[in-house]
Amino acid sequence: MHANELFQFPDSLPFDTYFLPEVAPWLWVQQIKKALAEFDFSAPLPKVPAGFNIEGPVFIASGVQLPAYGSISGPAFIGPNCELRPGVYLRGNVIVGRNCVLGNSCEFKNCLLLDDVQVPHYSYVGDSVLGNKAHLGAGAISSNLRLDQAEVTLKDFDGQHHASGMRKLGALVGDSAEVGCNAVLNPGSILGKRALVAPTLSFRGTLQADKMAFGTPTVKTAPRMN
Repeated sequence: MHANELFQFPDSLPFDTYFLPEVAPWLWVQQIKKALAEFDFSAPLPKVPAGFNIEGPVFIASGVQLPAYGSISGPAFIGPNCELRPGVYLRGNVIVGRNCVLGNSCEFKNCLLLDDVQVPHYSYVGDSVLGNKAHLGAGAISSNLRLDQAEVTLKDFDGQHHASGMRKLGALVGDSAEVGCNAVLNPGSILGKRALVAPTLSFRGTLQADKMAFGTPTVKTAPRMN
């Protein structure tokens, strides 16, 4: 599996030499820290609201909307015309392309968001890559640590299993993929381009491009206990 099966790296980000199209897509997660470590953060920050905290090396491009309160712990790169909403928390090693929404009470850690990504409400995105125009519904979670804390393994589109070499690895969400409200992407999940994960689903494994993952739970009723 190659990264270009999931993502087209955008011109808005000055890191194309780090995120090569022909490598395995999970290797992009390992490149985030390196790309930021070698970036020049000397450009001045824009005016920052009094309640918004910034620590460490951070680049914020023109047109970025900062909320009245929130926090960025660098290193972090925020591309043009992004909207950061109240309570957002960037927890180090975060790269964001242009026109993205980083929503209220959302946390981002060691992740790459390409252009036009929307994560609007109450989500966690850790050790993950979200492709162009990917969207996470309210409360969607990218889980990055197995319950047994063992190495995360992945399965490609051909059904072959791969060792990631990483203890923490979240999701690889392809361009234009959609994740419904309160869904959980378990560690090492891969969503192909334009794939859909239904709301409230706990998804693990690999979902082909243009496919939808869903399940219908059995709902039981009983008399009310007074």
